[in-house]
Amino acid sequence: MAVRNKGGRRGHGRAASGKSRRKGGGMPLKARAYMLGFISVALFVALSAAGNLSGCSHPEDGDASLGGVAHIAGLDRVATYSGDAEYLVDYTGMNISFNPKAHVPNWVAWELTRDEALGTVPRQQKFSADESVPGCADPWDYSYSGYDRGHMAPAGDMKWDKRAMNESFYMTNICPQANSLNSGAWRTLEEKCRVWAQVDSAIVIVAGPVLTDKLTETIGDSRVVVPKRFFKVVLSPYSNPPRGIGFIMNNGKVAGGMQKAAVTIDEVEAVTGHDFFSALPDDVEAAVESECNFNYWSSLSL
Repeated sequence: MAVRNKGGRRGHGRAASGKSRRKGGGMPLKARAYMLGFISVALFVALSAAGNLSGCSHPEDGDASLGGVAHIAGLDRVATYSGDAEYLVDYTGMNISFNPKAHVPNWVAWELTRDEALGTVPRQQKFSADESVPGCADPWDYSYSGYDRGHMAPAGDMKWDKRAMNESFYMTNICPQANSLNSGAWRTLEEKCRVWAQVDSAIVIVAGPVLTDKLTETIGDSRVVVPKRFFKVVLSPYSNPPRGIGFIMNNGKVAGGMQKAAVTIDEVEAVTGHDFFSALPDDVEAAVESECNFNYWSSLSL
């Protein structure tokens, strides 16, 4: 299994046939450096039982010094839908499950810490193919297509490291996006995630196209699949208590913006077939994946 390491990269593939497997393991998330304490699972369950963590409601954060769940490795790993072709690549700042048949990622996962959100590395401007990844599209596949080269892990989240920034412009991290999405609600959500990382010290994000839809449109000589929808799930594992939220956006102007696109992580799993954050204790995972209090998330500010 490829192991995530912010400082190097490895990759391997698996065929689309057969059952998907969970991808636990991976190097420890750097967010543990921000942990100032622990909250017991018993306390978390007690809060959930009291009705505070179910459905689309969420209590105010408690004492931040208590922290959230104890550090758990593998939160930036996803059990990919078994029907998707997959080639796993670990870059400096993100993990990617790349689909060599669709020529887009199945998902891109990364941790974003407070310090990383405040990075100052200049934005890279040049897109390029990752020649080591089978099925990777070329930048010119998107030329004159009417679609933007849309980042799944945004360049703005990679300003903490030059190599991470450069790798975010590999076509393995890119999907065809309508400009009205890429420069609209999708961009707004990216900016909000950087705020949330600073508020909560660290968050884990997974984003990608919805490939379970019936997709017939392609672009370029590589025949890059054009998704109809995109998803993003966000986990704040070290808040007290931990929080989660999901988003599903059409590949175009998003009527109602972020708020109308907000859903539970459970709903994103049902649509995509992926299994997110399975490294969490089962009761904690069930709680954070069943809530979608957008108003609470949107109220978080620096």
